[in-house]
Amino acid sequence: MSFIDEAKFFVKAGDGGNGCVSFRREKFVPKGGPDGGDGGKGGDVIIEASSRLTSLLDFKYRSHFLAEKGTGGKGRKMHGRGGEDCLVLVPLGTVLREVESGEVLVDLVRDGQRFVVARGGAGGRGNVHFASSTNRAPRIATKGKPGEELWYRIELKLIADVGLIGLPNAGKSTLLAQLTAATPKVADYPFTTLSPQLGVLFFPDRPPCTIADIPGLIEDAHLGAGLGHTFLRHIERTRLLLQVIDASGRDGDPLEQYRMLENELAQYQADLLQRPRLVVLNKVDLLNAEGRQLRELRERFAEAGVKVLPISALEGQGLPQLIGDISRQLPQVEPPGEEPAGQEESHE
Repeated sequence: MSFIDEAKFFVKAGDGGNGCVSFRREKFVPKGGPDGGDGGKGGDVIIEASSRLTSLLDFKYRSHFLAEKGTGGKGRKMHGRGGEDCLVLVPLGTVLREVESGEVLVDLVRDGQRFVVARGGAGGRGNVHFASSTNRAPRIATKGKPGEELWYRIELKLIADVGLIGLPNAGKSTLLAQLTAATPKVADYPFTTLSPQLGVLFFPDRPPCTIADIPGLIEDAHLGAGLGHTFLRHIERTRLLLQVIDASGRDGDPLEQYRMLENELAQYQADLLQRPRLVVLNKVDLLNAEGRQLRELRERFAEAGVKVLPISALEGQGLPQLIGDISRQLPQVEPPGEEPAGQEESHE
């Protein structure tokens, strides 16, 4: 299934129904007297966060969302029916922005959280409202107000417990497949992961957690290089970052890989460096059998003040300890960006 994390869409709220010009037929009352009812209000367009969705895929096939118009008023002071609202479901972690300014209007992080993106037009008033001592038989009524119509841009920032980050071909997809039942594409060339992949890691003594394999990061990603912001946007909501380093040296010096990752995080969003992180040295099965290369690597990272965990995602080496570290870390970390529950919001 395709993973869509950005979209632009148009909304049109329902127009209000027109007011009615009508007169009741009653003896001794000039022209029966006015009894035209009001028009119904147009429906709103509302977006709602749903935990059942994981992608903005629906927006690939539909970009226009229209609410129903209100119906016109009728005689006997009968009001027109209000238009049905148009409800648009989006995944948790969806950010709504203005198209022109890019200003964030709402951040939908709770299941069931709603935001009114377009208000329906008010219904017109019937002629019963225009009767007076000098005009007992008004033949005027007002039209319904038009509903709002706007373009919006939305983007999805995944909400996951653990985010796997690293250079292309660092072994993140293999690690995800070993820790969860996910089946990401695994190959021996860079950028095999072009969109985030999700999996669930189960623990024997606590609730499971979600792990996101984020597309590979390259230098200057904070400026948009490579998959750039497509990558970085999805780590903003992860509770724990797992930095995967290729210990074999095929992607360059392992310590330099770590420093580059740290720099990209700092350049994109400085507070990401305050996020709890685990550093794993992957592909240790490719180092010499005597263990000398691994000892030297661990000493270099220790001198830099970095604690590392050697693993081989391919062979399963070190994974039980990694799972234990994740299990111990997560309960201590509050989900970023959580807000208290509130009332239904509006763009106004």
